[in-house]
Amino acid sequence: MELAYIPSPSRGVIHLGPIPLRGYAFCIIIGVFVAVWLGNKRWIARGGRSGTVADIAVWAVPFGLVGGRLYHVITDYQLYFSEGRDWVDAFKIWEGGLGIWGAIAFGALGAWIGCRRRGIPLPAYADAVAPGIALAQAIGRWGNWFNQELYGRPTDLPWALEITSSTDGRVPGTYHPTFLYESLWCIGVALLVIWADRRFKLGHGRAFALYVAAYCAGRAWIEYMRVDDAHHILGLRLNVWTALIVFALAVTYLVVSAKKRPGREEVVEPGAAADGEVEGGDEADGEKAATDSSDSSDRSEAAEASDDSDTSDTSDASDAESKKESSDAAESAKKS
Repeated sequence: MELAYIPSPSRGVIHLGPIPLRGYAFCIIIGVFVAVWLGNKRWIARGGRSGTVADIAVWAVPFGLVGGRLYHVITDYQLYFSEGRDWVDAFKIWEGGLGIWGAIAFGALGAWIGCRRRGIPLPAYADAVAPGIALAQAIGRWGNWFNQELYGRPTDLPWALEITSSTDGRVPGTYHPTFLYESLWCIGVALLVIWADRRFKLGHGRAFALYVAAYCAGRAWIEYMRVDDAHHILGLRLNVWTALIVFALAVTYLVVSAKKRPGREEVVEPGAAADGEVEGGDEADGEKAATDSSDSSDRSEAAEASDDSDTSDTSDASDAESKKESSDAAESAKKS
């Protein structure tokens, strides 16, 4: 008897009239917004313009969705093209099935196109959005919970995941919640990249490479726990091999890049620093003009005060001279 477990939702979609609201889709959308928000903050901190991350994401996100779906369909083609299956289901992305490897590869292609159009170095952009991508994955994994998919071996641990669906070969019971393990791992990866970037000033794509290496390290053991159907090579699941190979490539890039191009890019978005200088110059000119105006006003008031003083002194001297002349005239009259 299980004392505790994580319940699965009875259904992954709610209909608002004729409009279906799918939990899987909501998780993907929320993850994208979080990635863009955090990436924008990091991009501005690196010296870029606000909004640039979102502009490039317009290219990266659609490419990533297409790439993720292609990888899933190609590596699990039997789910769509074997006997008794409907190939049209390959286009039903809302039912789940996005391969992160294809999503990152095609998403990078879309980002490269967006960066090229803006004259921005792709490695700098990748460094800025790396932690956000990890958080997007952490949120997106909860879409698997809504669809009751991608769970691990049977277990009676208190945090076991209850599966109630029996479709597509599922067996109701309690299993390791590998979606939760990966979600928590991705949050840890995001925090690791943020810390390392602040501590070591990672640049030229090394923050992104660290994200890739750290994610692959976790994905390898999490993937090994899963029990859903997958292709095996030498006894290991295909995605385990993919994680190991990509991990090795990411670590190699970290080492080689640090030797060839140490430090961090000084300029990530051409013209952004100049825009800041122009804005600062306008403010300085305004302050200078205000100061000059104040000084002119002070000098004018001083001049007016000086003129009043001179006028008063002249008037006093004239009065004194007039009084003296009147006194001399009186004395002359007395003598006569």
